[in-house]
Amino acid sequence: MPSHLSADRPAAQPPGRGSVDALISQTRRLKGDVDAVRQGTQSDGSDPQERWQRALCDLALHQLNDLDEHLAQLRDGPAPASPAPAAAPADGTAAPAPGPGSLLSRVGSAEWNLLTDEASWSGELYQILGRDPAAPPLTLDELPSLVLDEDRPKLTAMVTHCLVDAKPIDGEFRIVRPDGEVRTVHMMGEPVLDADGSTASMWAVLRDVSELRLSQRAVSETRDSLQRRQHQAQTEHRLAVELQEAVLPPWRGSLRLPHRGPRTLDLAARHLPSSTRALIGSDWYDALELVDGDTLLSVGDLTGHGVAVASGMATLLGAVRGMAMAGTQPGQLMSWLNQLLDATVQPALGSAVCCRYRPETRTLTWAQAGHPAPLLFRDGTGRRLNAPDGVLLGATSGAVYTQAEDTLEVGDLLLLHTDGLAPRHKGADSMNRLLDLAPRLGGAHSAQDCVRLVVEEFGESEREDDACVLVARVMA
Repeated sequence: MPSHLSADRPAAQPPGRGSVDALISQTRRLKGDVDAVRQGTQSDGSDPQERWQRALCDLALHQLNDLDEHLAQLRDGPAPASPAPAAAPADGTAAPAPGPGSLLSRVGSAEWNLLTDEASWSGELYQILGRDPAAPPLTLDELPSLVLDEDRPKLTAMVTHCLVDAKPIDGEFRIVRPDGEVRTVHMMGEPVLDADGSTASMWAVLRDVSELRLSQRAVSETRDSLQRRQHQAQTEHRLAVELQEAVLPPWRGSLRLPHRGPRTLDLAARHLPSSTRALIGSDWYDALELVDGDTLLSVGDLTGHGVAVASGMATLLGAVRGMAMAGTQPGQLMSWLNQLLDATVQPALGSAVCCRYRPETRTLTWAQAGHPAPLLFRDGTGRRLNAPDGVLLGATSGAVYTQAEDTLEVGDLLLLHTDGLAPRHKGADSMNRLLDLAPRLGGAHSAQDCVRLVVEEFGESEREDDACVLVARVMA
């Protein structure tokens, strides 16, 4: 068994495109050279040695064409291709696994004299067909007895076209060896004509291409599997995006609530996708006017990505809205959210902050579950609100969440966010970077301008995960 790679010995890397292109160029030059040799061996077909040399050149060109195709596939990656001829038997018996050098097929030759009914086989052909070298070679009438039933019409048609219509043979069929092993054989041949133009004999070169076809089938199946996984990933990504867009408030500018009285909060929010946009997370934001005139403000996220996590986020957000509408206070709301997440079939962890703002007294009552505390900006400076106790949602059963209460003033700006704003690998501190924006946020004309400043500060080039930011500005 080979030893594991050590830390100071990196794993071998795949060949670069340039090296593969060089191999393709060499292969095509070699094909040209072999074809030139093949052209030089053409004659009237009466010399068996010359026929053998020409057949070997044809086989070499076949092998080089296969090599050219595989190198191009290595360079360009999986792409739709015509299916290779099957190498497995009809009864489902697996062909033997390819070993070292298995793509270099064994080659044998044969000639059948139609005038004398004599047949001549090379020793390699006996090995390919699994026949006893001491046994006489099979005649053309006997040869189909080695072939699988469903492939016999193919062999019969090739031989008939060669003998009757003087057409070259170039095709494949499967044979069953005496030990029951099924092999795929590629056959090339031509008729040999006598002086009056009638067919006197037929020669053929046969090669065992079982391992080659097995490798081609494995490549095709691997490519198809990869394409299926890619299609599945694309479908799941699209569903996650659609679910996220359906659940999150469709606000692109200021969040407009159906206030019955004067507007007390200027609201704006933004969902910021990850830089790759390949993984859809579960960050959410929400602002909702409640039946008693209070306003619900919340942000949060679940661990993971994809459709299942986006669905979990939708469940949590729906629960937050329902409980808040029923008058549940933030601390109790977090406790019940924790129970909900703890009871789900697929365990997950989540973080959230939930605020209830009462405009008559400008009182903010809030609770958090392992989430960054809201930031309060006032008179050009910013600070983090003192967070009440609260562990991650789903971390432990029966967790208790306390709540805090803060009084806001006209002109105050409250900023809620999730923790994906800055790349984690650089150890960036999102909170401090947000607090540094205090002077600029204080000079902004609207909540939407504040959100725009946050987006400009953090950008989208290096974000590893998606994030949300919600800004509430006290108007009265």
